[in-house]
Amino acid sequence: MIYAWNYLRWGGAQIYLLSIIRNAPANWKFTFLIPRNSRADLIKFFEPYGVTFDFIDRSINEEAADSIALKIKRQWSRIRAEMAMHARLSKYDPKTTVIHVESAPWQSWLFLSLLTLRVNVFVTLHNALTTDIPRWRAALWRRRLRSLVKRRRFHLFAANQDAIDKMRFFLPAEDVKKITLTRATINPVEIDEVLAEDIDRAELREKHGLSADKFLVLCIGQFIDRKGRWIFLEAARELVKEYINIQFVWIAPEPAGKEETARIEEFGLGESFRLVLSADIGASRSEVLRFFRTADIFALPSLWEGLPISILEAMALGLPTISTNVNAIPEAVKNNETGVLIEPGDAKALADAILRLKGDSALRERLSKAGREHVLKFFDEREAAKIALNAYEESLNEE
Repeated sequence: MIYAWNYLRWGGAQIYLLSIIRNAPANWKFTFLIPRNSRADLIKFFEPYGVTFDFIDRSINEEAADSIALKIKRQWSRIRAEMAMHARLSKYDPKTTVIHVESAPWQSWLFLSLLTLRVNVFVTLHNALTTDIPRWRAALWRRRLRSLVKRRRFHLFAANQDAIDKMRFFLPAEDVKKITLTRATINPVEIDEVLAEDIDRAELREKHGLSADKFLVLCIGQFIDRKGRWIFLEAARELVKEYINIQFVWIAPEPAGKEETARIEEFGLGESFRLVLSADIGASRSEVLRFFRTADIFALPSLWEGLPISILEAMALGLPTISTNVNAIPEAVKNNETGVLIEPGDAKALADAILRLKGDSALRERLSKAGREHVLKFFDEREAAKIALNAYEESLNEE
């Protein structure tokens, strides 16, 4: 089983793949084909699971493309990375190998089409494909996607129902039915082990330079615009003005850049906001999950999203959760039932929701219980992995 991608940042997509690896039969072998200059913490994170690594010498340019020249540069970097990946993947035995590629099929259709000439290829849609695009682009993407879906060796997964529903804009109903739902999920065993631990919240907070007694609002994820980082900080600024007994923490895989740091400082939050590196929390997933338990509530004000695993983990750990009414998030966070939903981009609504939960311990307890029950019932990685592994197996049997 080859899991392949050509970018350097890693996060929810890789945790999704890990959920499959953990539940695979012992005789399955897993290899990650990734750029050689990938982050060392990714390799360190996956080594305990018996994953081996293969490398390509190219990666895509992830810079923001604000001009035609930069867009061309990004496209060229993608094409070169895909050429390198195709050359490397062609060396594997197609009779015993399945390839699962983290890529955008509407962009990488030629690369994926070439792969399917000799081997089974799987792709997962983690986020719904936007329909707010020019008509010419929508027509182009439709042709590419329909061409791929009709190929016998091409298989499309979706990590949430919203991603499937949005594909109805691009694919006819009979092709949408071919998409397999393999949800983003949590590991209930790992979650329960972390909950069973006897931890000292104050001691764990102080270890990372946080206040031992303040009401802690936690967010975990990439510190990027689409995660609603500035909305989070704007809500923090509004609340810190009036309530000194509150602190905001964002756990991210990478440090903020120079310009980002300068903008953070403009909010004037001081020690009321901390951006903490996940590597400083711990090398293992259990250590990161343990840190969730230092918080009072979890808040992720995404502007555009699939269904973040951090939300599922927070809810499974019993953290009252606030997020936004976008894409697949409402599949887990049901307003006033399993959590609190606000509209994206509304810092005041986020501040009000935080203040509401801060002042109502009974509400926090109710949402904590209902949120955990909902996630454990519908987002168990063992069930999702079973679906994915069966699909891999069937694809090989058809050869």
